[in-house]
Amino acid sequence: MPTVSAHVARTLAAHVDHVFGVMGNGNAWFLDALERETDAAFTPVRHEVGGVVAADAHFRASNRLAAATATYGAGFTNTLTALAEAVQAHVPLVLVVGDEPTSGPRPWGVDQIALASGVGARTYTVGRADAAATTVIAIEHALAYRVPTVLAIPYDVAALEAGPVPETAAPTLPGPLAPRGEFAAGAIASLARALAGASRPVLIAGRGAWLAGAGEALGELAAATGAVTASTALGRGVFPDARYDLGVTGGFGAEGAMELIREADVAVVFGASLNQFTMRFGDLFAPGTHVAQVDVAPAATHPHVGAYVRGDAALVARALVEELGALGAETSGWRESIDLAPLRAHDPGVGIVPEDGRLDPRSVAARLAELLPEDRVVVSDGGHFIGWANMYWPVASPDRMMMIGTAFQSIGLGFPSVPGAATAKPDAAIVLTTGDGGGLMAIADLETAVRTAGGRGIAVVWNDTAYGAEVHLYGRKGLAEPPMRIPEVDFAGLATAVGAEGVVVRELADLDRLEAWAAEPVAERRFLLLDCRVSDRIVAPYQHEIIRVNS
Repeated sequence: MPTVSAHVARTLAAHVDHVFGVMGNGNAWFLDALERETDAAFTPVRHEVGGVVAADAHFRASNRLAAATATYGAGFTNTLTALAEAVQAHVPLVLVVGDEPTSGPRPWGVDQIALASGVGARTYTVGRADAAATTVIAIEHALAYRVPTVLAIPYDVAALEAGPVPETAAPTLPGPLAPRGEFAAGAIASLARALAGASRPVLIAGRGAWLAGAGEALGELAAATGAVTASTALGRGVFPDARYDLGVTGGFGAEGAMELIREADVAVVFGASLNQFTMRFGDLFAPGTHVAQVDVAPAATHPHVGAYVRGDAALVARALVEELGALGAETSGWRESIDLAPLRAHDPGVGIVPEDGRLDPRSVAARLAELLPEDRVVVSDGGHFIGWANMYWPVASPDRMMMIGTAFQSIGLGFPSVPGAATAKPDAAIVLTTGDGGGLMAIADLETAVRTAGGRGIAVVWNDTAYGAEVHLYGRKGLAEPPMRIPEVDFAGLATAVGAEGVVVRELADLDRLEAWAAEPVAERRFLLLDCRVSDRIVAPYQHEIIRVNS
């Protein structure tokens, strides 16, 4: 007779094809049922936080729900940083955990519902009579609200017989948010008139526009207005015509491109929250620019927004194209009048930094851009280095660049991002960019990354023997630097120990190994880790903005 855990596993597997996690006594029955009774794949990770990170990355790379699992108590508390990140980043996933018995907590128990609630995740607890239905409710909540949910199985309920697994209704999800009513129609008409009269229009899109499937409509809108386009870091590649795209806005943007955006007379932002980094701490647009925002949030998310339209990015973009057509508007011709290529260029660096004889990370990033496989997914840990991949390595679409940890300002989630991306994109190269601080924090799942990505995996470790962001901000303020420093770690050796090929990169010529590696058959090569010994003297442009604001 199926158990409660079997009800959960079978129901979950009808909506999820991949589960990541660590086995313990709190989720043992669930994993047994998942393995024996479903077609869902289980990928073990080596730290509980990694299970949630991998499920998060899987969704970002595929737009398909994934699940994580951990035991109760310490296993659950280990997931909290990743849960908080998924909440902040609006990433749906389901975390299946063991929980205290229905008879009450044991001496080592913690209030898991309160802890999950504290980071913004709702918990659904299954019982003997409602396990399948509760599982569907948890899935529906995660997808409808774009947040992680926790599905708890009390320890003394997990193995109870629960009868045949019932047929359950599919999750009911809301459709795209359509702008409705006279006020919304008037706002769209007003915005269309502003675009029709603009001589220097700019369109900017974020991850929300990608999730809305707005790329084609935004391309039509850009063509109809002659607008230059740009994106947030998580929206890269959303506009279909790269010829007129300036790349990433904010601190990751090229200086020439950001100067051009400040020339805009009308700027419309689709599906982006306009956080402080995208907005260059308020300096992205010049005073006098008419800034409009299109989003599903209840209201505008930045004080510089002068007009707000609440609605799905694709629906609003199509409505604007129709309004422009009805107005008989002509394209501004601005984008065709500008040579955009030089404006997108970034500083190539100096190769070797004279002050310390270590590599200039800008030069490393520029050379890697020439060598990395074109069919790639880039996953980024958090840290000072985050700008290098975003500035120098283009990606084909937003589902091929994910920054897991930045929404919660966390580091140490890089290595476990790899299995999530690798299972979501089984044919692409998976490129991890991480620092030595975050890399050490996540080192347990170096083995997971190597095992799951194999010959498709590349890790670039920016090894500057420091927590770079702290050195550049607080070191300049005169705070003691020893707590900000890390002894030089042999990441290449650590990688070799778990079956990868590790290469210490002390000069640009050492990166040539990547070129040879890329030419080898995938099945015959190992995961490649590039241990790049870079200088901590080079400050990323976005970090200069943070320093300026905090000075």
